[in-house]
Amino acid sequence: MARKTLFVLRRLNRMIAVVVGLLFLLCAATVLVDIVLRRLGASFGGTDEISGYVMAIASAWGMGFAMLELAHVRIDILRAQVNRIGRCVLDLFAMLVLSGTISAIAVGCWPVVERSLRNASRANTPLETPLALVQVPWLAGWVWFAVMAWLTFVAALVLVLQGRFEESEFAIGAFAEQEAMP
Repeated sequence: MARKTLFVLRRLNRMIAVVVGLLFLLCAATVLVDIVLRRLGASFGGTDEISGYVMAIASAWGMGFAMLELAHVRIDILRAQVNRIGRCVLDLFAMLVLSGTISAIAVGCWPVVERSLRNASRANTPLETPLALVQVPWLAGWVWFAVMAWLTFVAALVLVLQGRFEESEFAIGAFAEQEAMP
């Protein structure tokens, strides 16, 4: 069950990563066209604002992918000094802290979105972008990351409780050690 959960999460996040990558490519193309248009005396206007929105949304959605690919920065000097069970305990603790922190961020995002929805807030820019249009997918990305973190934590905990330490390390361990594994 834990193995299947991690497999499904990785697969979903790879699809999300492709969508986020396409979003970045679309954003870059829009900026490039705007730059060319500026040379010709015209402009879309607002590409800097749109780029900021894309970055916020893509960052929120990309975090779950980075977590499952073990791409987040970890300071693992203590982890390298303990045995396999100790590493698993430290990995689980790190996932627990990450899950709690991301959950707090996701919960903290809601009042921002709720206020924008209630007030029909718009950006104080020439585009006057409805803020909910940007904030709802941004919030969804943080919620997705929190759900991903908790599901990954539970799956890793199950693996550890079953004595499948190597699989747990592969799921939530430090990347540097993954490269050294056979």
